[in-house]
Amino acid sequence: MLELRLEKRTSFGKATVALRKAGMIPAELYGHGIPNVHLAVNDRDFEKVYKEAGESTVVNVVIEGAARPVLIYDVEHDPLTDKVLAIDFYQVKMDEKIETAVPLKFVGEAPAVKEGGILIKAMDEVEVEAFPQDLPEHVDVDLSKLAAIGDSLYVRDLPKSNKYEYAVGPDTVVASITEQAEEEIAPAPLTPEQVIVETEEKKAERQAKAEAGEAPKAESAPAPVPKEKK
Repeated sequence: MLELRLEKRTSFGKATVALRKAGMIPAELYGHGIPNVHLAVNDRDFEKVYKEAGESTVVNVVIEGAARPVLIYDVEHDPLTDKVLAIDFYQVKMDEKIETAVPLKFVGEAPAVKEGGILIKAMDEVEVEAFPQDLPEHVDVDLSKLAAIGDSLYVRDLPKSNKYEYAVGPDTVVASITEQAEEEIAPAPLTPEQVIVETEEKKAERQAKAEAGEAPKAESAPAPVPKEKK
């Protein structure tokens, strides 16, 4: 099992800025019936473990020499730099089942995409119930079953296991194939003969007639001005 060393912290609020500059990440540990513990972890050590464990693999965190099994429950990132700002660890009991989200891994190719269909991924993770040590790192989704436009994959189509159960309905859509939307055809540009340039005088004339109650007459394009003979 992966191991990560943490230390208790006394820095809070604005003081965590100095903590982060020192290469440490503020963290919280909690769990069912477990009091909150304020912690800090080395950013490089955490990144290494997080890359391997993700949020669905149990990790042993060592605090003052005592190991605790936890899940990396939530990770807050800076929206600009993507640097980790804070972490929540959830302590688990190895003899009690838990429910958590497990990433979906899409594998293979959908034949319907080659026929012009568009793949829509309705989910990127699925809720799973299991003992902590039996949680899968990911669940495979076999796209090769999507053979035609209109086909869908459901939770009931995901791999079965005697170690875990899916905590969402079997008819929940995981992925589907839709047809491409038809492109709108832009109207053809008008030719110069189709464009009638209305002068300010004509506008004023028509407005005056409308105010006098006269019906408007159909207008025609102005006759071309003859060129001077040289």
